[in-house]
Amino acid sequence: MIAPFVSVAELDRMRAGVERDSTDGARPRVVVVDTRWYLDGRSGADAYAHGHLPGAVFVDLDTVLAGPPSAAAGRHPLPEPEDFARGLEAAGVGDDATVVVYDDAGGVIAARLVWMLRTLGQSAAVLDGGLAAWQQEHPEEALEAGEPAGAGGASPASRIVRSWPAAALATIDETQAAAADGTAIVLDARTADRYRGDTEPVDARPGHIPGAASLSCRDNVAADGTLLGTATLRERLTALGADRLPVISYCGSGVTACHTLLVLEQVGLPAGRLYPGSWSQYAADAQRPVATGE
Repeated sequence: MIAPFVSVAELDRMRAGVERDSTDGARPRVVVVDTRWYLDGRSGADAYAHGHLPGAVFVDLDTVLAGPPSAAAGRHPLPEPEDFARGLEAAGVGDDATVVVYDDAGGVIAARLVWMLRTLGQSAAVLDGGLAAWQQEHPEEALEAGEPAGAGGASPASRIVRSWPAAALATIDETQAAAADGTAIVLDARTADRYRGDTEPVDARPGHIPGAASLSCRDNVAADGTLLGTATLRERLTALGADRLPVISYCGSGVTACHTLLVLEQVGLPAGRLYPGSWSQYAADAQRPVATGE
């Protein structure tokens, strides 16, 4: 299992090693995945078609990395295991691949697929700095253009259907109770203004789960989209008690919360759990209490 975050230089070394070892024409063991997605409704597939890392495949958040949205389950519930497996097969991401995932948002979207794969035992990592970092390291190399491959259009891939491990997940009731009684550190990965309830662009109510702490995933990265240093990240997490108590991570819909979970692993702290429904599920239940402010 590779580290949760890899640099462009590390990716280049991985791909070069595959090329040296693949003299028989076998499918490469490193698959690069583009998971760009935008809250404002822009198309990640269109962004991919306009220009992507050479050899990268596209995996759609809404159709492969999430099940159908609903008030009861949230905007991006985990997909059914069979749907997830078949979607990755269609994109050419097999069980035997080492997967490196990128976006153009500091890795907070790419983290969803990486966390899902690592939770199932597959080696996967976020490309630190994403698309911009790759372009900076390869100024003379052009991006590829072209539409995402549909079913049957990608390299052959095979996946075993695996269920989501219960130990990696927290329910809405467990999350609410832990935040209230302090038996776990419940971390809200949304931006601070959404945590406080100053604004709420997409979900039913503004605010946060009472007792949850604010730790925006976007504060895990520098202005250039690369991950902050290990010491800085570890200090921020331990200040909230992540070295003493279990962590449950949530965000708007269970996507960017995965970035927090990968950072925990990156800095050597105990693994946390994902609350998949996140705020989109919690806020839709009018019977659940909501807190605002700091």
